[in-house]
Formats: sequence, C-alpha cells, structure tokens
Amino acid sequence: MTDTHSQDSSNTQTPKRTPFYQSHLDSEGKLVDFSGWELPIHYGSQIEEHDAVRTDAGMFDVSHMVVTDIKGADTKAWLQKLLANDVNKLTTAGKALYSGMLNEQGGVIDDLIVYLMNAEETEYRIVSNAATRDKDLAQFNKVAEGFDIAITERPELAMLAVQGPNAIEKLAQAKPNWADTLAGLKPFVGADLTDIEGTDWFVARTGYTGEDGVEVIMHADDAPAFFEQLKTNGIKPAGLGARDTLRMEAGMNLYGHDMDENVSPYECNMGWTLALKDDRAFVGRDALVSKRKQAKEDNTAMKQVGLLLTTRGVLREGMTVTINQGTNNEQTGLITSGTFSPSLKNSIAIARVPASLSEDDHVQVDLRGKGKFVDVRVLKLPFVRNGKQQFDS
Repeated sequence: MTDTHSQDSSNTQTPKRTPFYQSHLDSEGKLVDFSGWELPIHYGSQIEEHDAVRTDAGMFDVSHMVVTDIKGADTKAWLQKLLANDVNKLTTAGKALYSGMLNEQGGVIDDLIVYLMNAEETEYRIVSNAATRDKDLAQFNKVAEGFDIAITERPELAMLAVQGPNAIEKLAQAKPNWADTLAGLKPFVGADLTDIEGTDWFVARTGYTGEDGVEVIMHADDAPAFFEQLKTNGIKPAGLGARDTLRMEAGMNLYGHDMDENVSPYECNMGWTLALKDDRAFVGRDALVSKRKQAKEDNTAMKQVGLLLTTRGVLREGMTVTINQGTNNEQTGLITSGTFSPSLKNSIAIARVPASLSEDDHVQVDLRGKGKFVDVRVLKLPFVRNGKQQFDS
C-alpha cells in the first residue's frame, strides 16, 4: 500500500515563494515567475554571477525543486521498477544516483537524483524538477501500487546550491564545524548534518553548473540566516540566468527543452544512465530497447551534440540545424537550448541531430529565418567543465 502526503497543487495565478524570498529582496534580486515560483533571474549582473561560479563561489536558491522521502520495506524494489538506472549502485548511506524516470513508451517523464538515506536500504530521498511535480508524484503513486512504502513530499524544506572552485572552502569558513564533513565528501555523496546542525540538515556534493560544490537542504526556518551567513563569507548570490548559462556550458539538460516524454534517453545524452545489463523490468524498458533497435535499422536514430557559433549572432532554441545543405545527403536537426556563453564569448547550443552525423559533414543554422545560413562547429559536450574549455580552439 502507499501513504502519500503532498502539498496543495491547485493552480493559482500568484507564484509561490521560497524561504529565501526576503533574502532575494534584501540582495536586490530581480524576481520572475519560474515554473510557478517567484525566483531571481539575477541580482544586477548575470555575467558577474556566472563568472563568480566559474572562478570563485556562488549560491543558487533551488528550493523550488521537489524533495520526496520514501520509506518502507519495499522501497528499493519500487525504485528498481520506477527508474532506468540501477539503485543497487547505492551501497552506502548518502550515496546519490542520477536517473531518468521513463514512461511506458520509453520517453523521459523526468530526470532526478535519488539518495540512499539509511544502511538498511529502507529509506531513500528523491530530488526532482518543479515543473514536473504533479506528473512525477502521479507516476510515483502509480508504480507504488502493491508495494509496502510511504511516499512523503517535503515542502517544508529549503535547498541552496553552493557552487564554484572555492565553494567548499568558503562554505567551510562560514561553517567551521562542517569542515571535516565537507573534506570527506566525494562527488555524488551526501551526509546527514543532524548531529552538527539539527534536524533536516543535509549536504551533498552535487550540482548543476559543471563546477565543484554542494547542495544543502535545511528546514525553511533556517534558510534566511544560512543565506546571510554565506553571503557574509563571500559567496555571491546568483540567479536563474547564470544557472542556465552555466548548465549549458556544462552540457547539462533542462527538462522540457532538451528532453521530455517524447524524447528517448539515447537522444538526449542520457544513454549512460540506462542499466540494461540485467533483466530488471523497469518502466519503459521494452519500448526503449525496441525503438532503439528500430531507429538503428531505419537510420532515424538521433543523438545530442554541442554547437559553437564563432561569428556574430546567437543560437536559439527551436532553430533548425541543416546538415549537408543542397546535397543528396541533406538532413536536419533541432536546437533544444541556445545562449551566449560568457566563458567562451561565443554563442553555444545543445542540439538533437541525426546519429549518423560525422566530423566531415557541413553543418549550418539559419539564424534569422531568412535563408542566410551560417556555419556552426559541432562539438562533443560539455563545452566547459571545472572552469576549463573542453575542446581545441
């Protein structure tokens, strides 16, 4: 049986506010509606915030993300059916796993992170996207039929991402009693901070920027003081604008743009998250394998690549990518995310293109839709990681 507790999801015209709302106002954040939440797009300069994360340390309010705790004897078995990646990889408390959650057709309902919260493998935590909250919870409950688990959403929690090459050092300066815990954290591993800070505190070495750093979960009541403490210790508040350019440079997907329920994990660079070596019957597996085989046979397979524009202009989502224009081998793809890269000083894009695309193919984009095509360079993602360009100039 399932026991689900969740916050009211009724649609209202007024965006919801995170526990950091007053902190954003006090830091002169420009607030916008993002997936039904009032969040800062920037605090005066998106470029400065981007550069702070690439070179020093910045922090993002990610309290709009959905935190869901699952407990019960059947929790692991439920996750093995729900997720395309294999939770057997989680062998110690605090370990995290990135996975797609697929529909019966093999499309991506959402991408999420799941944490093992206890050594007995009866308690797990899922952090998922705000824009997909309702359908995620619906899928959780649908798959949970027949399993002995309790699903509890945690809207009373706040979440702050602290990112950058100096993020952990500056966080340890702000919180000296965390220093040993932070020093021992490996990538994609979390630690319970209850013994240090009290109930509900949790830190994990995860992020969405391509830089080192952590994501910290705490009770909403503790959020404003924590924000101010980090700000006092030189960690710069950063908004949604910088978060987007950072994740794009790092080649990270944004749900609803680079992937959705009509996109296979193979088409959005998530093939590495699929655990197919055993016979585990996760949701969407059969369709995923069948469609993959068919796409290879009829030459319709798609893949994800990066595009770099070295001339003036900006690559935008929705633009068509033309390959070998005017030849018998002409094909097209689609830009799923595009922006100007502050680190590279050129426009970049994430695109879905035919899997047969090779280094010898001539790739162009019509920037203004007037038949004036410009050459773009095709690159393997990411563009930037740990502050460094990942391709030859």
